[in-house]
Amino acid sequence: MSFFDKFLPNVIPLWSGDDGFTGAINQTLYMTFWTTLVAGLIGLFVGILLLLTDEHGLLENRPFYSILDKLVNIFRSIPFIILLAALNDFTRFIVGTGIGSRAALVPLIIGAAPFYARQVQNALLTVDPGVIEAAQAMGVSPMGIVFRVYLREGLSELIRVSVLTIISIIGLTAMAGAIGGGGLGNLAINTGYLRYQNDVIWVCLIFILILVFIVQFIGDFLARKTHH
Repeated sequence: MSFFDKFLPNVIPLWSGDDGFTGAINQTLYMTFWTTLVAGLIGLFVGILLLLTDEHGLLENRPFYSILDKLVNIFRSIPFIILLAALNDFTRFIVGTGIGSRAALVPLIIGAAPFYARQVQNALLTVDPGVIEAAQAMGVSPMGIVFRVYLREGLSELIRVSVLTIISIIGLTAMAGAIGGGGLGNLAINTGYLRYQNDVIWVCLIFILILVFIVQFIGDFLARKTHH
């Protein structure tokens, strides 16, 4: 306790409660989980559409691909901090408030989904074209090729890009906290930075790094297990 009193004097009083570290960790996990789930499903769907409708794709459609590709590029190019501000009115319309962890989900999902869609497209492009041609020669339908070939053969790469996306989402949750989104980012900025409590900032950083390391470890393990 003497160590904490000397080097982390502001951490112990903030440890429990909704406004403390336990609440901030729960809010960060809440935002990360739901953003990963919803943005992951949207991104996977859009990424597969990009793959199928691109030139030489199974459902080649250049006009459709061109429009979808540009939309993905536009939303990927918007800095997240600006996206947070630009979507404030839309967020209030959807969830009824512009602050808090639930409100942060709207810009988080909109910001993460196109990023993941592009990652999915690139991951599935690594599947051996010879395997695709063999499946087509056997009369497998395009949707059958997607589920039985692309998603199975590209599973290892999909896991790797999913890990990259989740780590990016953890970083985005911290940024969302800077403008009232809650979580460890909110605690680090509004309590640590604005009140000159550097020990709070460092402990928030350590918890974020721990989350990143856990995600990376699990992702690397699963990627190795599914690689063939």
